[in-house]
Amino acid sequence: MSSHGLTVGFLAEIMQGNELENPVVQILGSKRIAGSGEQSERFRLLISDSKSLYSFAMLGTQLNDLHRQGKLPDYTIIRIDRYTTSVVNRNEKGEKRVLIIVDLTVLKEGSLVGEKIGNPQPMTDTPSQTNVASSGQDKPALSRPLETLGGAGNNTGNRSMSGHSSQSASLTDSLTHPISSLSPYQNKWVIKARVMSKSSIRTWSNAKGEGKLFSMDVMDESGEIRVTAFKEQCDRYYSMIEVDKVYFISKCQLKPANKQYTSLKNDYEMTMTNDTIVQECKEADGSLPEIQYNFVPISQIANMEPNSMIDVIGVCKQAGEVNQFTAKTSGRELKKREVTLVDSSNASVELTLWGEDAQNFPASANPVVQIKGARVSEFGGGKTLGLVGGSMMKLNPDSEIGHKVRGWYENGGKDASISNVSTRTGAGGGSGLSAEWLTFQEAKDRNLGAGDKPDYFQVKAMIHTIKSANAVYKACPQADCNKKVIDQENGQFRCEKCNAEFPNFKYRLLVNMLIGDWTSNRWVTVFTELAEEMLGKSSQEIGSSLEFQKEDVEKIFGSISFKSFVFKLRTKVEYFGEQPRNKTSAVSAAPVNHKQYNALLIKSIQELTGVGKN
Repeated sequence: MSSHGLTVGFLAEIMQGNELENPVVQILGSKRIAGSGEQSERFRLLISDSKSLYSFAMLGTQLNDLHRQGKLPDYTIIRIDRYTTSVVNRNEKGEKRVLIIVDLTVLKEGSLVGEKIGNPQPMTDTPSQTNVASSGQDKPALSRPLETLGGAGNNTGNRSMSGHSSQSASLTDSLTHPISSLSPYQNKWVIKARVMSKSSIRTWSNAKGEGKLFSMDVMDESGEIRVTAFKEQCDRYYSMIEVDKVYFISKCQLKPANKQYTSLKNDYEMTMTNDTIVQECKEADGSLPEIQYNFVPISQIANMEPNSMIDVIGVCKQAGEVNQFTAKTSGRELKKREVTLVDSSNASVELTLWGEDAQNFPASANPVVQIKGARVSEFGGGKTLGLVGGSMMKLNPDSEIGHKVRGWYENGGKDASISNVSTRTGAGGGSGLSAEWLTFQEAKDRNLGAGDKPDYFQVKAMIHTIKSANAVYKACPQADCNKKVIDQENGQFRCEKCNAEFPNFKYRLLVNMLIGDWTSNRWVTVFTELAEEMLGKSSQEIGSSLEFQKEDVEKIFGSISFKSFVFKLRTKVEYFGEQPRNKTSAVSAAPVNHKQYNALLIKSIQELTGVGKN
C-alpha cells in the first residue's frame, strides 16, 4: 500500500478473477449514464489503485444518492466494502470485466486529497484464466479454486459463473449470488431464493398477437425481486414452481422494475428467457429466511383503509357455490366464490375468490385459510377481502398459529356469536342509522377527516347539483381492474396498470354531486356500485347514452336531483401540493325512512330540552 493507503495492484488482481477484502481506491472521474428514468440511471467511475486506472466501475443504484449529493468528487478515497464483477466481453485477446460497487465507505474527501495519487496506467483486456493456463504462466498468488468463490462470507461471487456451463449443468450453493447484488451489467449469475408468491396464468390478445404469463416474487437473505415468465417459459415452469419452496434461478434478463405494478424493494425485475435455468433446491436450508406474516385480527379489518394490503388467518365457516358467468364487457367466462372467514376476535369477513382459486377451494372441509397480501375493499360501508397478483393463500398451514386457530374453532369458536365486518351499513331500513348523525356544520366544527384515519358520519341531505360531464370513464375490461384506459386510436385501449392493450373496455361511474342539509353543503364523490343503485341504471347504459344520446343522460341524472337521501359519508383530508383538501365520498345512500328519522329528531329534541325524557 502507498502512504495514502490505496490497495496497490487490486485492480489487476480482481480482473484476473481473484478476490481482495475491503480494497481502498481513489476516484479520478465519474460519468452519468442516462436511462429511461431514475430506476435505470447509473454512474460510471474512473478509479485508481495508484498503479492502474480502470474506467469500467459502476455504482450500484442504491449508492446513486451519494453521487447526486456530491459526496464522491474527484480525488476522493473510498473503501469498497462489497463488490462484484462480471465478464462483459470475452475474445481471443482476453476478457473484459465490469466492477460493480455494492457498498462503500468514504475515507477521505476529494477536497482534502486534492491530487492524483501515484502514476496509474490504463488497464487493457485481461487474459482469461483459460489462456493463462494454456500459456504455461503461473496463476496469481491470490487465485482461488472455482468452487470456493461466491461463498456466504462475501458478495464477490459473480466470478463463480465465469466458467462455461451448459443448461443441463447442476446449480449448487457455491455458485449463488445475493439478490441485492444483481444488475443488468452482469451476465453470469445464479440466485438461490424462496418463492413468496405466485400469480395465476394470465392471457392477453391484441393486434400484435396473443400470449400468456405468470409472475412470482422471490426472496433471499439480502432482498427480494419479481420474476415474470411469458409464453413458452410460462408453460415450462408454471406447474414446477410452488410457493414457499427454494429454487436456483439463472440466466434471466434484468430490467428496471415498473414501480407502478410492484411494491417490492428492488430497482430491478427479471424476465425469463429461452436460456433460463430453474432448479429446485431439494436440501433443507436454514440460511434463507422464512416468509414473515403480520396477521391482523378480523375484527380490526373494519377499521382498515380500502386497498390496504394485510395478512390474515381464519377458518372457513361457510363457502358459497361457484358462480360462473360471462363478463358483459369482455365476453370472458368468469368463476367466483364467496368464502366467510372467522377467527378468535369473534368477527367474520367475506373473502372473494376467482378462477382456479374459486374452483379448487375445498368448501365442505372448513379449512384454515392463511393469506399473505390480501387486499381490503369497501362496499356499502362493509369491508371484504380479495386476492391480487402478489397474494399468497395457504390452506391448513402446518404452523403453530394454524393449529391455534383450528383449536379455537373446534372448541366453541364455530358456535360463538360473530360480528360480520362485511355487513353493508347503508342498505336501507334500520341499518342506515348505525353511524353517528351529524350536520355538515357539525362535521366541519369537529374537523372530521383531519386525523390519521378517515372519519364516517351520517347526514340527511338533498342532491343540489350533479356534474354529468365527467361522470363516466372508460376502464380496463379485466374483472379485477378498474384503471382508466388510454384510447390508442387504432381500435385498441391500453391499461397502464395491466400493461396490456384490449379491443374493448367497460364503463365506470365517478359521479361528483353537491349535496346539502339545512346547515351547509359539500361536494361528494359517488362510485360505480352506489351510483348505479341510486340512478337505477348500469354504467354501460349510462356510458352508451352519454356517447350517443346525451339528452337521455341529463334526464337520468335529473331524476335524482332535489331528492333527499340518508348518506353515510367517508371524509379524509388529503394534500394536493401543499394545499389541504377535505375529500368526501359516499359509502351508502338510502331513501329516507321518515318514521325512523322522525324518531331520531324527537330524541334529539328531548335531549336538548329535557321535555318528555321520562
